[in-house]
Amino acid sequence: MAVYTEVSDTELNAFAGCYDFGEILACKGIAEGIENSNFQLITETGNYILTLYEKRVEPDDLPYFLNLLGHLSAKGIPCPVPLKRRDGKSLGTLCGRPAAVVTFLAGMWPRRILVEHCAEVGAGMAQLHLAGQDFPMRRANRLTIDAWEGVLASCRGRGDEVRAGLTEELARELAYLQAHWPKELPGGVIHGDLFPDNVFFRHGRLSGIIDFYFACNDFFAYDVGICLNAWCFEADNSFNITKARRMLSAYRRHRDFSERELAALPLMARGAAMRFLLTRLYDWLNTPQDAFVTPKNPLEYLAKLRFHQEVSHPSDYGLE
Repeated sequence: MAVYTEVSDTELNAFAGCYDFGEILACKGIAEGIENSNFQLITETGNYILTLYEKRVEPDDLPYFLNLLGHLSAKGIPCPVPLKRRDGKSLGTLCGRPAAVVTFLAGMWPRRILVEHCAEVGAGMAQLHLAGQDFPMRRANRLTIDAWEGVLASCRGRGDEVRAGLTEELARELAYLQAHWPKELPGGVIHGDLFPDNVFFRHGRLSGIIDFYFACNDFFAYDVGICLNAWCFEADNSFNITKARRMLSAYRRHRDFSERELAALPLMARGAAMRFLLTRLYDWLNTPQDAFVTPKNPLEYLAKLRFHQEVSHPSDYGLE
C-alpha cells in the first residue's frame, strides 16, 4: 500500500480549489509505488494523479522533477505533465506535505516481460536521454558510487543476517568498483529507476514513463545498466541475452554508444546491480514488520551482480 497520508474531504477540496479542473467526482488511493502517497483524481474535466511527497523525497529536488516532466513532455516523451495552479505554480501543500497534480497516463505495466517490451524500453530510454540534453537544471545522483560506501556502512555489518559472508563480499565488490569506476562518460538526464512498474504499455507499445523521483544527471550507460538488470533477467535470475540484444539494438537506433561507453557497459551494469543490492539490503534490514511496504529481497540482485562479474565483453549482452 502506498498511501501514507490520509486526506480528508475538506482538505482535498480546499487544495483542489487552486486548480481549474472542476469538481472532484472521486478520489482513489493507488496501492502501487513505495516513495509517496498517490491518488487518482476523477474530475469534471478528466483524470489526474495527485501525489503527496513523503519524507524520502527532498523538497528542494521537487522543482527539478516537475520542470523535467514539463520539458520531456514538450519533447514528445510520454510522461506525466504537472498541472499549473491558478497562481502559476506546479507545487502546493496538502496535509503538511508538498503536493502536485499531474496528467493521467493510460496503460499497464507488464507483469510478464517479453522481448518486444525490452525493445520498446530501449528506444524510449534513448529518446529520453536525447530529449533531456538541453534541460537547463541539474541534479546530482545521490545514489551513485560515492554514496554506496555510506549505504553499506549504515547496514552495520548485518549483511550476514541475510547470507553468510555477504558483508565481506560487498566490501570487496565496492572496493573494486571504486577503483575502476570511470571519471568521464557521455551523460545527461537519466531516469535512474526505469523498472517495469514505471513503464506503461498499450497494445504492445510504450505509452508512458512515470516516477521520475530518482531522475538526475549521470552517465547514460549507467541508466542502460539499470535497465539490463531490471528487464533482462528471468524469474530464476538467469540472463536473457535475446531481451538484452533487442533492448540495446533499439537504443542504438536512436542514440549509438561511443567506444568508451561500450567498453564500460559491463562495469555500469555491475555497478547498477550493486546500487540496488545495497538499497534493498538496507530496506530489508531496517523496514519495520508492520510497515505499509514489504521490502524486496536483496539476494535477487546478488545473483545479478555475480553474473555481471563474469562478463568480460559487451558481446555478452548481445552486442556485436
